Amino acid sequence: MQRQVQKAIAFAKKAHCGQLRKTGDPYLTHCIHTGRILAILVPSSGKRAVDTVVAGILHDVIDDTCESLHKIEEDFGDDVAKLVAGVSRLSYINQLLRRHRRIHVNSGTLDPEEANNLRVMLLGMVDDPRVVLIKLADRLHNMRTIYVLPLPKAQAVAEETLVIWCSLASRLGLWALKAELEDLCFAVLQPQIFRKMRADLASMWSPISRAGNLRRISSRASLLPLDEKSLTSDYEGAMEIDEDITSMKDLLEAVAPFDIWLDRRKRTKFLNSLGSTLETHTKPKVLRDAGIALASLVICEEALERELIISTSYVPGMEVTLYSRLKSLYSIHSKMKRKDVSISKVYDARALRVVVGDKNGTLHGPAVQCCYNLLDIVHKLWTPIDGEFDDYIVNPKPSGYQSLHTAVQGPDSSPLEVQIRTQRMHEYAEHGLAAHWLYKETGNKFSSTSSMDASEIDASEIEASPYFSKDMEDQSSNVDDLFQKYSSLKVGHPVLRVEGSHLLAAVIIRMDNGGRELLVAVSFGLAASEAVVDRRSSFQIKRWEAYARLFKKVSDEWWCEPGHGDWCTCLEKYALSRDGMYHKQDQFGRLLPTFIQVIDLTEQEEYEYWTAVSAVFDGRQIDSLTSRSSFESLNSNSMEASINNKVRLLRTMLQWEEKLRSEASLGQAKHDEKSYRCPGSVVLGEVVIVCWPHGQIMRLRTGSTAADAARRVGLEGKLVLINGHLALPSTELKDGDVVEVRL
Repeated sequence: MQRQVQKAIAFAKKAHCGQLRKTGDPYLTHCIHTGRILAILVPSSGKRAVDTVVAGILHDVIDDTCESLHKIEEDFGDDVAKLVAGVSRLSYINQLLRRHRRIHVNSGTLDPEEANNLRVMLLGMVDDPRVVLIKLADRLHNMRTIYVLPLPKAQAVAEETLVIWCSLASRLGLWALKAELEDLCFAVLQPQIFRKMRADLASMWSPISRAGNLRRISSRASLLPLDEKSLTSDYEGAMEIDEDITSMKDLLEAVAPFDIWLDRRKRTKFLNSLGSTLETHTKPKVLRDAGIALASLVICEEALERELIISTSYVPGMEVTLYSRLKSLYSIHSKMKRKDVSISKVYDARALRVVVGDKNGTLHGPAVQCCYNLLDIVHKLWTPIDGEFDDYIVNPKPSGYQSLHTAVQGPDSSPLEVQIRTQRMHEYAEHGLAAHWLYKETGNKFSSTSSMDASEIDASEIEASPYFSKDMEDQSSNVDDLFQKYSSLKVGHPVLRVEGSHLLAAVIIRMDNGGRELLVAVSFGLAASEAVVDRRSSFQIKRWEAYARLFKKVSDEWWCEPGHGDWCTCLEKYALSRDGMYHKQDQFGRLLPTFIQVIDLTEQEEYEYWTAVSAVFDGRQIDSLTSRSSFESLNSNSMEASINNKVRLLRTMLQWEEKLRSEASLGQAKHDEKSYRCPGSVVLGEVVIVCWPHGQIMRLRTGSTAADAARRVGLEGKLVLINGHLALPSTELKDGDVVEVRL
């Protein structure tokens, strides 16, 4: 890579000779910084990765210098030239929306020509989204130095970045880069709120700010006395921020670069640059506050690292790696507004992530067991916060994200989130959507290039954790609230029994006291760790059959009380606890650490499971109860997986396009939602589909049907599947549909 990069730097230096940025630095510095950001995001080797970095260095050459695209193609090849040209075209988004807001003052939607140009450009990005990565790296460095612009212009650029580029980074799964961009924009657009939140977090996490260590707090408990509460309304109006007068440059310097979470040496260097010794007052307060926040996270990380060294045994291939991150202030502020809570109740404002190696996927089951063992270690080290444990391993998020999340009282008695997952889960979370275009060359492995993950975006959109009173006398109310979470449970429902690192399959046999107490049949011969990892696999129907046979066995034997069973099956009693989980209850009514995790079934899984139960009780064979199509089971080979990624990316880009149209009137008075949120097919008069199995993108007129798609590919009259389901010829197509015409 180094030789090509040096060649690109020399080319850019000559092309931009004499050009200066508003900072006074040579323009070449911007090119180099853009390349450095890209080098962090892409693999360290491979032609696609090298070409991406080279194109990042050259991204402004054809727009800002006399050099031609032909010259770039001659010197660096066709791939680099296409990327540079694509980045140039991508700038059209900004120009399009700016011009639209300037000209169409009273219109909330793009006109047909504007919408068509936008869609053409977006569809081009689906074929090679590396141009998006280059543009995001370019914008990130510009935002880091935006303090040189006049305030009105800086705010306009920050608002545009937040609406367009942060949105796109989020949809593509570039969580860490998105978080830094968001905080840079937040510092420019809301400097007073930025400083106030930074100061409040520093006050919470300062080693000298808290005394004592409460053993347990609940989700509604205040972490500060009433008169010190900092509710969201405190951040909304104008505020007087101490005597510290902070420049925009200082605020931007207080935003942590996304790559410091990947390298402890970089983090230490950044911490030192903030004056984190806390002894000096020569630096602006906002920088000292940022240093306190980062230092508190280092203390938490070191404490957990010591405990893991003491409490875990080394297993080759299952190394435990520890990461950490601070949630962006923008995300914290958004969560406070959405949930109407104080900053002290945002429990994931800082987080540690524990990743368990699974030996390239060959140790999935043992790695999952290790995750639950580590959860037990964390809960013994720090007191868990009631109601703040989420098991996304057993119950993955709709995006497929898997991890254990728990909130605890850290060493400073302030909330700390700990996430625990296997390496495979980590790779999916870090690179889920972007993986196929950043890492698809043979031999490239995933690298931990992101300090954030899919949980961030999922949490911001669909998170709905219950809140409970802190008082012990309110425990019955707690259980009532908690019970709403399990109101759909019924006898026969599959669950997972968790005792340390031991995971066993179990089913509910009886529900007592309105569902607050459960009698559960546990199979000691049915290890569940592999099933937990692959909930969505095509073999899951066989696992449902195993649960069903356990249910039938208990029913046939007429076992009905705790302790009934045989050498491999036992009935146990569980009670709903104030921490939101069903804990095992012994014969004296005492609650034990062993708990069950209820498996949340999707609509498809619900059908599969109860069909399996019915078949087992009726004595019928279970061969194929699922209606999975070739489109829904895309893991058979790498080509199909690549097409699947293309489908998801296309749908993501179409959703983002709709958001852009709804934001076309940014800065104007708000219209009624129906007046401007128009689907692309209405504006453009077309739909965009993907043809299976080769992945071609096809544009058809609005109202086109399955028969029209078959006719377009020269197979008129043949069977057509839409999104994996057989469709009538008259079925109307929608944006993002996957169409397969069968011979």
